[in-house]
Amino acid sequence: MKTSFKNLITIFSITLSLFIFFSCSENKDRNSTSSNSIKIERKIDSVLSLLTLEEKVAMTHAQSKFSTKGVGRLGIPEIWMADGPHGVRAEISWDSWDYAGWTNDSITAFPALTCLAASFNPKLAGEYGFSLGEEARYRKKDVLLGPGVNTYRTPMNGRNFEYMGEDPFLASTLVVPYIKNVQKNGVAACVKHYALNNQEKWRDKVNVEVSDRALHEIYLPAFKASVQEAGVWAIMGAYNKFRGQYTTHHKILTTKILKKDWKYDGVVISDWSSAHTTKEAATYGLDLEMGTGTDGLGTTTANHYDQYFLANPFLEAIKKGELSEDLVDKKVRRILRLMYRTNMSKNRPLGNVNTKEHHQVARKVATEGIVLLKNEDNFFPIKDNKNITIAVIGENATRSMTAGGGSSELKPKFEISPLEGIKRRFKNATVIHSMGYETGPSMYDVIMPAKLNQDSLRIAAINTARKADIVLYVGGLNKSHLQDCEGDDRRSYKLPYKQEKFIKELKNVNPNLGMLLLTGNAVDMSFLPNVQGLIQTWYLGSMAGTAIADVVSGDVNPSGKLPFSFPKKLEDNAAHSFGDTSYPGVNFTQHYKEDILVGYRWHDTKNIEPQYAFGFGMSYTNFELSNITSDRKSYSENDKIIIKCDVSNIGDMKGAEVVQVYVGKENSDVKRAVKELKGFMKVYLDKGNKETVSITVDASKLAYYNEKISDWTIEKGDYNIYVGNASNDISKKLKIKIN
Repeated sequence: MKTSFKNLITIFSITLSLFIFFSCSENKDRNSTSSNSIKIERKIDSVLSLLTLEEKVAMTHAQSKFSTKGVGRLGIPEIWMADGPHGVRAEISWDSWDYAGWTNDSITAFPALTCLAASFNPKLAGEYGFSLGEEARYRKKDVLLGPGVNTYRTPMNGRNFEYMGEDPFLASTLVVPYIKNVQKNGVAACVKHYALNNQEKWRDKVNVEVSDRALHEIYLPAFKASVQEAGVWAIMGAYNKFRGQYTTHHKILTTKILKKDWKYDGVVISDWSSAHTTKEAATYGLDLEMGTGTDGLGTTTANHYDQYFLANPFLEAIKKGELSEDLVDKKVRRILRLMYRTNMSKNRPLGNVNTKEHHQVARKVATEGIVLLKNEDNFFPIKDNKNITIAVIGENATRSMTAGGGSSELKPKFEISPLEGIKRRFKNATVIHSMGYETGPSMYDVIMPAKLNQDSLRIAAINTARKADIVLYVGGLNKSHLQDCEGDDRRSYKLPYKQEKFIKELKNVNPNLGMLLLTGNAVDMSFLPNVQGLIQTWYLGSMAGTAIADVVSGDVNPSGKLPFSFPKKLEDNAAHSFGDTSYPGVNFTQHYKEDILVGYRWHDTKNIEPQYAFGFGMSYTNFELSNITSDRKSYSENDKIIIKCDVSNIGDMKGAEVVQVYVGKENSDVKRAVKELKGFMKVYLDKGNKETVSITVDASKLAYYNEKISDWTIEKGDYNIYVGNASNDISKKLKIKIN
């Protein structure tokens, strides 16, 4: 067919017009954002000129447990904050840690962030963040104190359940959509705890010594992504020290890296009581001091908020000329910028709470994050037949897991327990229950005693197991002190309350035994030979029981992948392999001797087989990865590496698989892990179907942090690309070259 010259000109004109239109649209959006920022900065200049020194200083510290002062005469509002990486905390009293006793502060409890990380689903992370942001906005909060992105270094950390696992790439990929979508509601996400707060034991005094390389490659990437990719509006400091200086006001971390190198324009908020001196708080980047709660010297005094380090002591130092007024101006500029983004924004939505949509998001995150770890003889899924009796045994089958845990404790409108969820779903089977053991209520910083007779509970549970066709033991940890709880770390890697012995006793009377493991941490799995099936269920919030029943019944095929390694014994974990010097430290100083070899990097490089590897998770169906290729064999450092792979569902039911791409450097000039996660994609397939997935890796992301030049370096030469569905289950290894 011939095309006339006139037609070619017409086609070219249309194409050019469309190109110009879309280019202009993009430029218009960028220009609009830039123009809006300029207008805000001019408004801030105007407001700053109207504020007295006393008013400016008053804006930089708390006036109550969770709020800061406004300036009434100028119409500048207060700032209100709430704890909440996985739900908006109930209202706290003005000047104590007691709950205020409101009747309208119940919310949706979303799954803890370990579960979100296990979903390997960035889109779902965005839905999670948006729903959570809506609830915070409805509760009239300006700052949501979350998410937490500290690195899973040791399974003993009592707060690991609040974080996103051991891999910096996974955490970075998920935290960005979470933050962006929280902030769409006019609520600031406050990413925490910056930085190196990787244990709760001695958290307020431990001094961390770690190499610059490990700092930049392992412990900072999720914070950096929060700033540079998500545009987070608030960051919370940490309690610990780094190289002898408290991290909340740190010359290197806060002043240089965060505010100078990353060009962060938001506020730095202290953790509650993590500020320590007026001079350092004023000089090294702290903008809002919260929670000091006394005069800063450990004694309670009248008008104690006025005695915060950034209160009267700051004011007096400026008046005496010991500190420059420019320091408070910089802080207030950031605070006002936060306000124009939140409570002084004209385009702020109203929010909502406890909607069906929020409950569905919570349920979906839960079902996608649940991990099937063992399934001998297809123990799971369990069919709902009339002629079977299912014994659900264990205190965790009925215990609230939104209560306790520290500052992330929640007051949900409802919380469906595992037992309740199973009873609702299994309407044909007979479901019976026995506790087996009892513990006291979850309280902060104290272990409450049990009230019931433990021997009687154990005997009753064993008798219940004898009556059943199937036993589901619901065990693990809980949110009590010295377990999965803020304030201190676990004391043992084993399951508490003699559960290992109890599981063996249950098996002796009924070998048809499966287990639901409720934890936010890895545990010793010496009990594993005694259970036919094992599901890691995390802490799932409001919809816990429903989501668990979805997976147990097979209504939903599990697709979660572990976001951290499960070592066979504690000494197999990198941090613990070096003894007390590395964890918890000696004389309140610890050295991260494993350096960059955290989690699976350690297991791979040292050839230490884990109990369960990072990225591992089974399915009720079977998948096959094939035709794995790279688009080229050779790349420059600015190229994109495109990996393609066919994923086939060769089993009997629909499901989802996570294709994982790891990269390792051959013959590196520096110490490297065998491989590191650099890309992943979750693909959903009906039985018998096949799909080709494409995963892009920026060649620039293969760089290591070069301590000699304090910058990133990409080594030339050969690299290995590993494609599989777990860090220890690689389907194919490819070779490429960076020129």
